[in-house]
Amino acid sequence: MNERAQRNESRSGFTLIELMVVIAILGVLAAIVTINLMGASEEGNVAAAKAQISNFKTALMQYKLKYKKFPSSSEGLQALISAKMLDAVAVPKDPWGNDYVYHSPGAQGNDYEIISLGKDGAQGGAEYDADIVSWNLQGASQS
Repeated sequence: MNERAQRNESRSGFTLIELMVVIAILGVLAAIVTINLMGASEEGNVAAAKAQISNFKTALMQYKLKYKKFPSSSEGLQALISAKMLDAVAVPKDPWGNDYVYHSPGAQGNDYEIISLGKDGAQGGAEYDADIVSWNLQGASQS
């Protein structure tokens, strides 16, 4: 009996290899969760930029109704605040901390254009670095 008890005692617990496998699996799972959360955060930033551009578009329509024109490119979005069309002290930045770009007249024959330059803050780009433009909010999917 004493020999059998010693064999059972030596078999109890985990080996170093078993512990290393479990730690590796946990590391892989943590990496997957982190990557998915970062993607969700960027998707939220894109949605927030689109919503802010939509707010600017509404304020621009109010501005045009009152002044019979859109602000010039030199007046920029700041004209919306000066005319009290936006309830803000300064023009909000995009979700990545960059200024929105405003042109009037805009590209593609539009009266104006509002652009968020995306995560990279530079023109062009793909996925989350892609520009988000006021005349193509539905087509600016970032997936």
